[in-house]
Amino acid sequence: MPEAPNPRILDARSLRGLAHPLRIQLLKSLRHDGPATASQLADRLGESSGATSYHLRQLAAHGFVEDDPERGKGRERWWKAAQEGTTFSRELHRSPDPAVRGAADLFLHEIANIHTQELGTWLATSREWPEEWAGSSDMSDFTLQLTPEQLKELNEKMHALINSYHGRSDEGSAQVRLHTHSFPRRPTD
Repeated sequence: MPEAPNPRILDARSLRGLAHPLRIQLLKSLRHDGPATASQLADRLGESSGATSYHLRQLAAHGFVEDDPERGKGRERWWKAAQEGTTFSRELHRSPDPAVRGAADLFLHEIANIHTQELGTWLATSREWPEEWAGSSDMSDFTLQLTPEQLKELNEKMHALINSYHGRSDEGSAQVRLHTHSFPRRPTD
């Protein structure tokens, strides 16, 4: 499946290192908003700088964040994301180790919460954007009858299309968040 450049592929150890709500929020902030200090991240996320410092060091120990040597003066330590994205393997969710399954559950639920928050923020602020942006957004859902192989093919094609836009920065562009969710459901009688 095509992926965003430079993804971090989670294994059991790195998943356990990332599976904490604040760590996931810190990594998201560094990936979306760029490098920052622990104090700046504390202000962004409404946390103490002690908590953000501790969790940044934990993320660094697992290779998710690193020092940004181009920034900072004196004792000021700037952090940046070490990768642009994360790849999650469903095998982690089915691990025989209950600690890994628990970390997988926490990670997936936190990502779902982030998606919900981002969509809620867009809905609350869409009137503040020029009409060309508000008119270009989308919130759709579809119900298809597919086999597991067809669902996998559909996801691979969507990822390839989305990744074909990666790295563009044309005049008038803005950072755009795109969520995809595809899963089977049992019909109710």
